[in-house]
Order: sequence, then structure tokens, then C-alpha cells
Amino acid sequence: MAPNSNSRREFLRLSSLSGLGLMLGVSSIAKNASIVKLTEEALQLEINPFIIIDNLGNITLVNPRPDMGQGSTQAVPSLLAEELEVSLEKVKLIQSDGKSKYGSQTSGGSSSVRELWEPLRKAGAAAKEMLTETAAKRWGVSIDKCYAEDGRIHQRNSDKSFSYGELADEASKLPIPKNPKLKDPKDFKIIGKTKPRLDVPDRVTGKAVFGMDVDVPGMVYAAILHAPAIHGKIVSIDDTAAKKIPGVIKVMKAERPMPHRTSEAVAVIATNWWAALKAKKALNVTWDNSGLDKMTTDSYFAKSYEAAKAEGINFEEKGDIDQALAHAEKTLEAVYETPFLAHAPIEPENAIAHVKDNGEVEIWAPIQGPDWALRDVAGYLKVKPEQIKINVFLLGGAFGRKAYHDFLLEACFLSKELKKPVKVIWTREDDISQGPYRPGMLSAMRGAVNGKKIAAFHHHAIGESINRQVFNGLKDHEVDDWITGELSAENHKYNLPVWKLSWSNVKTDIPIVWWRSVYASNFAFGQECFMDELAHAAGQDPIEARLGVLQDARFKKVLEVISEKANWKEKLPAGQGRGVAMFKSFGSISACCVTVSKQGDGSVKIDKVVSVIDCGWHVNPDNVKAQTEGNIVMGLTAAIKPGITYAGGMAQQSNFNDYPIMRINEAPEMEIHIVNSGEVPGGVGEPGLPPVAPALANAIFAATGKRLRKLPIDLNNV
Repeated sequence: MAPNSNSRREFLRLSSLSGLGLMLGVSSIAKNASIVKLTEEALQLEINPFIIIDNLGNITLVNPRPDMGQGSTQAVPSLLAEELEVSLEKVKLIQSDGKSKYGSQTSGGSSSVRELWEPLRKAGAAAKEMLTETAAKRWGVSIDKCYAEDGRIHQRNSDKSFSYGELADEASKLPIPKNPKLKDPKDFKIIGKTKPRLDVPDRVTGKAVFGMDVDVPGMVYAAILHAPAIHGKIVSIDDTAAKKIPGVIKVMKAERPMPHRTSEAVAVIATNWWAALKAKKALNVTWDNSGLDKMTTDSYFAKSYEAAKAEGINFEEKGDIDQALAHAEKTLEAVYETPFLAHAPIEPENAIAHVKDNGEVEIWAPIQGPDWALRDVAGYLKVKPEQIKINVFLLGGAFGRKAYHDFLLEACFLSKELKKPVKVIWTREDDISQGPYRPGMLSAMRGAVNGKKIAAFHHHAIGESINRQVFNGLKDHEVDDWITGELSAENHKYNLPVWKLSWSNVKTDIPIVWWRSVYASNFAFGQECFMDELAHAAGQDPIEARLGVLQDARFKKVLEVISEKANWKEKLPAGQGRGVAMFKSFGSISACCVTVSKQGDGSVKIDKVVSVIDCGWHVNPDNVKAQTEGNIVMGLTAAIKPGITYAGGMAQQSNFNDYPIMRINEAPEMEIHIVNSGEVPGGVGEPGLPPVAPALANAIFAATGKRLRKLPIDLNNV
């Protein structure tokens, strides 16, 4: 398809909006955001995001969060529709384009509903009040004699009503309410209710447009041969066979710009993708891999285990951990290891870039954050942000990968050289073998038990820092605050007598970036397995031991619900076991209970997974359950399937044959429960993942007596 312009004026024309009518914007995505009125001239103001109600009653919302499967195209308009008293079907969406007036536009950190919860509801409520006041004036009645319903203002005890479109122009002349009254949650019709996702039919029938589906006039295709040993240098290129393939236009040197370094590559340019891919495979490139022999995951983990023996940089401490260990009745030490992991989204990385002679740039791509993309493209091409236009399409999965813009900048490089639109498509092999990856990490744990009580707990987090490698934002003497935020006592709420948190940065040139739930997926494994170890050492039930050191009511409630729903106290037959884990991330508390059973051949089978999440207010409980189910599958995959390993600077995995994901016939029975705490919204897309791996390892211990501290776990050889 050839996408249309994303400009606001073009959208108004194409959508047949007869007039601008009532336009409201939100000054920022923040709790103290103010509502501002928009006019045709105000389209150039720095505002974010805004709604438009035209003279025909059409309601348009700019969605600042790209949809990568998490459901922002349903959740975001739900917030507006609830307060505006219209059905979801009546809200049209357009995607933001990265311009600063829309503020933060990156889908990540499970932040969409959390950050838009109040601003969008306030905007809807303000518009409703202005429309209601306008109708009341026309009828000459008091405002309390009017009410909004289904896109109309009605007069009570009368058959009189006006559509929003009939009131929009006049309403736009009123002052904007500073503190519009939000609906009482008991009156919600959309929020918190199970509603069918309106985008599902188009996704099922193939009508939905993903980045991979997009074509633009005059574009060419690029298949890029990256160095097998990542960061390898080009010595020579033999493109004789490649150039003989019909459709091939050119073979040229290219580059892959990553945040921490740029690598060399070779691009095949062709009139169609098949020709480009076939020619890429026909290339004969000699690479210089000097100095890459030491870039291995084995050497990285060897350095990490050495770091585990040292003190680390202290971040948080309560009491004297060394004294507590020296005088304890029982002490425990353990190191937990999690591997590097690829994201492997179903839709591999792809992007179209057109760098024009006049300095203007246009992008068509499935990216998680048009604002970040705008920043990165402007910096890379050294052009002004206002010269760049970003067109964002649906993402076929991302999990953090499509907020890392190497593939987008590759397209920019080639388009600038070729002076035409270029579509870059990564293959599955590119995606898995080239990274970036979730970093491999260690949790070096020390603890103490006195009698039946956990007396001391020390978590030493070890590994490469995303903050350092991607953002160059960490000095050698500093602690990565992304990690400490997740592992601090304030986050997990374990009120232990003695507590310490420390950090060691082990550097690597293997490219890394955030992965679903970021560091929580690494360090929940160490934290929650070691809590289990300490509980058993104290002769305590693992849930009761946790409850004994918790004072926070929300945490305790989540544990109580998981105990009830998973039948935790039920006596299991020999050979079966249950394990539990709990972790807070992205504002939500999630607990997981896994039941496993030993098989006659010595293997272990995952029988059932029960997950409980307290995410505060949520938009659609069905979507919460769907996201949690996805987290269980991804969390189990990360726990039992091979990770990414490097030798000689080269990934040892390249496709699903050697980097498998859990298949549907392997998935256990899953049961999801939501705790409706009524608290402020937390995240949903990621918090269900971190407790999965530790709950599985704890269940295996309960069933077999074997304590497994290294992922992945081979269920066939426990």
C-alpha cells in the first residue's frame, strides 16, 4: 500500500471533517497537566495529545503510543470515550508522528495507560462539560437538567437532544474547565469492563497494515549482509555472482549504527525483495575478525563470576550484613545465572527511509517510539527534527527491540547514498544472530537465618548495564539506577532485619538492550529463588515466610490470592511440587505459582501456571489476562529454552531451529486472576513475566529436591 500523509491538515481533509469544531489538547502527560483549547492556528502549538470533535460529530484522537500487540489502539481511546460518553466505535485514531508537541510517544515500560490515565480522561470530561453547558444555554435550562449519552447532550424528562457536532463550534468559544469532574468508577461503562478489541477482525483477515506491508512509489529493496562475527571488518567483496541475479541494481558497502559502536556491512539493492535476498546469499565477503576471539559469552560470565567474589558498589544497606552473617545460626550463599536472550518478534525489523535532496526525510516503519526515532534520525543525518516526517505502522511484536533503531538508520544511510526510498528488511537470521539482546546477568546472594526467621539478605547484581552501553549514562563508580529501582527494599517491600543491595558492571561489546520487563526478568530469578531457599532453611512455608516479612497490604493480598487460587495448601502426591514467586515491576505486583510433576523417564512436566496480578485500575480485564498469558509463555520460554551464546564474536544461534520458542502443544494450563485494588494504574504488558522463572525453579525443588540456579533449565534432564 502507499500510505497517505500523516499531517494533521491532510488528515482532516481525508477524514471529511467539515469543520474544526471543538478541539482540546493536553499540555503534557502528567498528573498536573492542563487542558488547552485548539484552533486551526493552534495546530502549530506545542501540545500533546489532542482530541477533535468536528461539526459532523466525528471524534478524532491522536494516539501517542504505537501498538505492538499490547492493545494501545483499544486502551487509549477507551480513556477518552469513557468520560466523553461515546462508544469506542465513534473514536477515530491517528498515530502521532514523533513531533515534540505530543510529548512521550514510546510504547515501553508498560506505560501507556499509566501515563495517559488522567490526562485523557480529563480532556474527555472537559469536552463533555463544555458541550453540556452549550446545550443548556440553548435550551435555557440549568446544566443539571442535561446529561451526555452516546455522543449527544439530552435534556432530562424531554425528548430534546443535540449531537456533539451541532454543539461543537459554539462550545469551542467557552472557557475550558480547569478541573473537570471525572466519573465515579462505579459509573464506568468501558473502563474495567471486558470489551471485544475492535482491531482484531482486521488483524485476523489481513486488512491491518503492519510495517512489513508498506510500499512507497519508487522504492528499492535492500538485503544487508552483516558480519557473522559481529563488529568484523570488510576485507574484500566478491559480488560477481550476486550481480548476475535479475533485479539486482547495486552491491555497496553499508553500515550498522548502534549506540555503542558502528559495524560494517554489505547491502544488496534490488527491485524486489526476493532478488535482494538471493543476491545477498550469493555474496562472497572476506571479513577481518581480529580481536573478536575474546568476545564470548563464556568469557563474559567468567568475569561476572569473578565480580561475584568482590564487594561490588554498595547502593542500599540496612544494618551490617557481615556482622549478621558472622553471628547467624545458618548462612547461605548462592549465585543465580540468567542468559542472553533475543527478542525474536514475529515481524522482523524493517523500515523504509527516503532522504531527499532538499534535506527532508520521510520514514515509514514499525517502531515503538516515533519521538525516539525522530531524535535518532535527526542526530544521525544531522538534520533538523522539523525536516523529518515519521509514519508509524502496527508492529508485529517488538518486546523492546523496535525501540533500538539500527535497522532504521541502515535504511537512512542507504537512501542518502542512493537518493531514493529504500526498504530494509532483516531476515530471521539477522534478527537472532545480530542482536541486540537481553543481557546475561548474575545474582550473587548471601543470607542468614536465625531460628525460624530470615535474618539477613544481600543481593549483589552483576552484569552489563543497558544504561551504560546504550545511553553512555553510567560511570564506573556509579550504580545502574534502573537495576536498583527494581531491587530496592522500597520496591519489593520485604521488611528484613538486615538488608544490602550492591552492583558490579561487567562490560561487553555484545550489543544489549531492554527486553520484555527489562532487568526484572533477570533479577527476579535470583531474588525469589533465594527467598525460597531462606524460607526452607528456616523451616517455613515459602508463602508464610514472605507474609512474615511483609507489611504492605497490597503485596500481602496478592500472596493470599495466589495461595487460595493455586490451592497452595493442598497436599500433593509424591513427585509433584509447587513453587511460588512474587515481583513488583512497572507499578504492578504479580505473583506466580507453578505446579510440576516428575515423569517416569526422569524429566519434569509443567502441569499448570496460576498468575495473580494487581495492576490497579485497568481498562480491559480480558487484555490484562491476554498480556499475562503472553508473559507466562515468554517467561517459560526464557526459563527452559536455549539462550544466546557467543563464541569468537559470533552468535551460535540463528533461527528457531536452534533458538526455539515455546510451541502451543508445550504450553501448560494457565489461570489468571486480577486483584481489583482500585489503586492508580500499573503496567500490564510486562509485570507478569518476572515471577515465572523463579516459580518454576522453586516448583522443581519442591518436586525433586534439586535446587537449580542457572537458566535455562533442561526439563528432560533434571
